[in-house]
Amino acid sequence: MITDKEFTLRLIRQLTQALEKLILDKPEESLMQKELDFDTLMKDIFKFDFTTLSSKPKEEIIEIVNERQERDHKDYYEMLGNLFYFNGKQSDNKDFLDKAKTFYELYLQTSGIFALPVINRISEIKKALE
Repeated sequence: MITDKEFTLRLIRQLTQALEKLILDKPEESLMQKELDFDTLMKDIFKFDFTTLSSKPKEEIIEIVNERQERDHKDYYEMLGNLFYFNGKQSDNKDFLDKAKTFYELYLQTSGIFALPVINRISEIKKALE
């Protein structure tokens, strides 16, 4: 039997994969369909939309993640990094890029994984924020 936590984790991974495809410019579906799925996934995961999430300071978003099970933190941070990176690049929003950098760094810390694409994105974000 799938629990709510397992279901939410599955949704997080699904959103992370969809964002990776968009970041790599390899969308499989129309962007309109992605946006619809994106909004639905955001509400299923966080109980509110991206606009609400993005208006929160980094510290408050980190608190939201800290309320979840510790073993799931890396998945949340990777997804949040992708989320803010993609939206920050689309809208040229430095606040979103700064949040992406923070969440990517937290992802690397919590996962213990050497993820070169993430490290490269952090470097790219640092240059954009200078």
